[in-house]
Amino acid sequence: MIFNRYEWRLVLRVLFLFAAVTATAFLLLGGSNYLYNVITVPLVVYSVLDLIRFNKKAQDEVNQFVESIHYRDFSRHFDVRKAPNELKPLRKGFNDINTTFKLISRERETQYHYLQKILELVDTGILSYEQETGEISWINEAFKSLISIPYLKTIHSLEKREPALYKDVVKLKPGDSKVLTITRDQQQIKMLVTASIMRSDEKMYKLIAFQNVSEALDETESKAWSKLLNVMTHEIMNSVAPISSLADTLKNRLQSPDITENLEGVDLEDISLGIDTIKRRSEGLLKFTESYRSLNKITKLDLNKILVRNMFENLNSLMRPTLEKKNIELEIILRDPALAIEADINLIDQVMINLLVNAIEAVKDRDEPRITLSAEVQSNNRTLVKVTDNGLGMPPELLDKIFIPFFSTRKTGSGIGLSLCKQIMLLHKGNIQVQSTEGKGSAFILQFANN
Repeated sequence: MIFNRYEWRLVLRVLFLFAAVTATAFLLLGGSNYLYNVITVPLVVYSVLDLIRFNKKAQDEVNQFVESIHYRDFSRHFDVRKAPNELKPLRKGFNDINTTFKLISRERETQYHYLQKILELVDTGILSYEQETGEISWINEAFKSLISIPYLKTIHSLEKREPALYKDVVKLKPGDSKVLTITRDQQQIKMLVTASIMRSDEKMYKLIAFQNVSEALDETESKAWSKLLNVMTHEIMNSVAPISSLADTLKNRLQSPDITENLEGVDLEDISLGIDTIKRRSEGLLKFTESYRSLNKITKLDLNKILVRNMFENLNSLMRPTLEKKNIELEIILRDPALAIEADINLIDQVMINLLVNAIEAVKDRDEPRITLSAEVQSNNRTLVKVTDNGLGMPPELLDKIFIPFFSTRKTGSGIGLSLCKQIMLLHKGNIQVQSTEGKGSAFILQFANN
């Protein structure tokens, strides 16, 4: 009904112009008095100008509205009360459209901020960039923290900081996943990297997700080793035990008169030596296998609140004779004396002693051997307990192997100690990691989740 008035005004103007033009034409063709033409011609001119003015006002209003839409200025208000009657419906329509756009814009902005907050809260690092130009459109805080990069303008900027990672990310096809390893603070981190494609405004964007899977892989790996060790120890014990028993039987048989009479002294001595060797090696293998069984014996924890200060003091008292004998300095750094962890004290003591023994071995050839015990609380509410030494350190290629059962960097090592430490930490819902620089020393870090 409102727009009908606008249309009627336009129709009346057209009719008035038509009537004026008709009258002028009739008077001109009929040769009427010149006085009449003086009256009708101005009426025609006035009608034309009025129609032009009428449409120009509407066009100006439309231009202002288009300008506000172009600059997304939905706050602009068109004053309906002060507008000419013929433009009031138009202005009211513009205000209604602006209000609708404002609501849509507010809803989209709310959804954007909501999604932004969600992406900032998740632990998964997210990176999005335009495929054609490589320009970064989005990175979240988890990505910055995981990769230790505060800002990226284009994906190609990543090549200077992490060449291997850049190469893998660019090559990764949409829908594919790949486990990549990066080193941060002399510590290796395994990431599951997944890629997908998104189209927006005729542009193609590549979306990359980075998920830290080190702990999940460690737990899976630990369970796999546990199953393997169960099978291996069972089979080795079943195979070697009869050999040891048979060696004893043969040893006893050699001492019987009917055998000693038929053999010369040298032959008897050689056979006896061979049997002793078989017996000794089989018993050594049985003992070695039995030690690995301890990896699978721990199934239940006796959790209690432990003051880290007391744990450090007990370790200091226990290891002091060895440290003094080898002239090794033990330094304890603990800023919060009330710092505590939930743990099984017997198992954690076993872990700490093992790490200290390894540290002592690492620093024994140093001019000023030093071992440091320290503890702190991270921002993610995890407590870190560190055993740091200034020993020989380890090359990067060994860092992901030292927690594998059977692997040892020492000739006399069994490869059980750090494997056991890792299993104990996984049982505590924590983890153990290593940072090491060859020639400068190592740091073993125990991570405890605070309840």
